[in-house]
Amino acid sequence: MKPAVLALADGTMFRGRALGFEGETVGEVVFNTAMTGYQEILTDPSYKGQIVLMTSTQIGNYGVTPEDNESHQVWAEGFIVREAAKFRSNWRSRQSFEDYLIEHRIVAIQGVDTRALTCHVRDHGAQMGVISHVDFDDKALREKAKAVPSLIGRDLVREVTCPGAYEWTERSIVMDSTSGESSLFTHDTAQPPVKLVVMDFGVKQNILRSLVDLGCQVQVVPASTTAEEVRQLNPDGIVLSNGPGDPEGVPYAVETVKHLLGWKPLLGICLGHQVLGLSLGLHTHKLTFGHHGANHPVMDLRTGKIEITSQNHNFAVGLPHKGDACRTLKPQPFDSFVGRMEITHRSVNDGCCEGMAGLESPILSIQYHPEASPGPHDSSYVFRQFLDLMKGHK
Repeated sequence: MKPAVLALADGTMFRGRALGFEGETVGEVVFNTAMTGYQEILTDPSYKGQIVLMTSTQIGNYGVTPEDNESHQVWAEGFIVREAAKFRSNWRSRQSFEDYLIEHRIVAIQGVDTRALTCHVRDHGAQMGVISHVDFDDKALREKAKAVPSLIGRDLVREVTCPGAYEWTERSIVMDSTSGESSLFTHDTAQPPVKLVVMDFGVKQNILRSLVDLGCQVQVVPASTTAEEVRQLNPDGIVLSNGPGDPEGVPYAVETVKHLLGWKPLLGICLGHQVLGLSLGLHTHKLTFGHHGANHPVMDLRTGKIEITSQNHNFAVGLPHKGDACRTLKPQPFDSFVGRMEITHRSVNDGCCEGMAGLESPILSIQYHPEASPGPHDSSYVFRQFLDLMKGHK
C-alpha cells in the first residue's frame, strides 16, 4: 500500500498508509471519541476546516448509506483512522467506506498510532496539520502545517450555509427492530403546525428532521438573513443551528440575533448557542482540544440529572470575567439586556457551559446535539421543551 504522512504544526510527524483520494490536505486536527457515525461526522458542516481523527480502532465496517448523510456533501478536510475496514457488513449500506472517500475526494491516512496521536492532541492542543500522499519531505510538510491559517476569527459559516431560503419537510426514518422494515416517523396531524425559522450556520439534517417529527413547519434561511427578513416570515420560533469555527468570526449573525432577542422564542444549538451567548453580552473562548464525540456527560444543574450527549465544538461560552473555570454545580443567574438568564447545564468533564435559559424571556440554548444520530437520545427532550415554549408564547 502507498505510504502517507501526517505532519503537525508543532513539528510532530506520524507515518501511515494512504487512504481515500490521492493527494494532500490541510486543516485543524481534532479527535472524535465516537465508536460509530463516521459518515455523519464527514457530512457534518461543523467539521469544515478540520481533519478528524477517530479514536475507535476500526472505521468503515458498516459501509456508507446515503440516507444517513447530515448534508449534501462531505465537509471534513481529511480523515485519520487506525484501520479502515476492507469489507462492509450492513444490509442498508450502498458503498464501501474507502470508495466513499475517493468519490468525495477526501484525503485520509490509516495505520497511524491513533492512541499516541490522540494523547498528543490532548496534551498539546488541537493544531493545524497536513496529510500528504505525494510529499514525503519532513521539512516541507512541517512548513506547510505551520502556514495553515488558524480557525480563530475565520468565517467558515459563509462556506457551509445554504445559498437561499427553502422549506424542509422530510421526517425521520423509523426502523422496526423485529421486521427490519423502515417507515417515516408520524406525528399528531390534528394539531396546527408550529412555524419555525432555522438560521443555517451549517445545520445538520437530523435537526431539521427532528423538528418536522414534532409537527413543525420548517423554513431554513441563510446565515446572512437579517432580523427584519426573519420578522417578515413571522415564525412562532427561531432556531440557531450548529456550524463550524469561531462564533466571533460571524459578527453579522450575532447582530441579527441581538435584534431578535425577546421577540419570539429562540433555541440555540452548538454554534447557535455560542452566537446567542455573544448576543447576550457573554464571551467565548477556544478550548484546548474541544469536545468531539458521542459520550460526553453533561449535568442539568436544575435537576442534578446527568445526560450522555453527542458534542462537536472547539469554542465555549463563559460568564463575563469568570472564564470557564467556575464549575459550580448549581444554576448560575446572570443579567442581560433582555432580562435575567441562567447557566443550566455544565460539562461533567471540564465544567464548560453546556446550556442556558431565559428566566424572563423565551430562550433555550445548549452546546451539545439533541438530535444525535447515531448517538445517545438522552437530550431529545430539548426539542419538546422548545415546542412547549413556543406554544406558551403564542
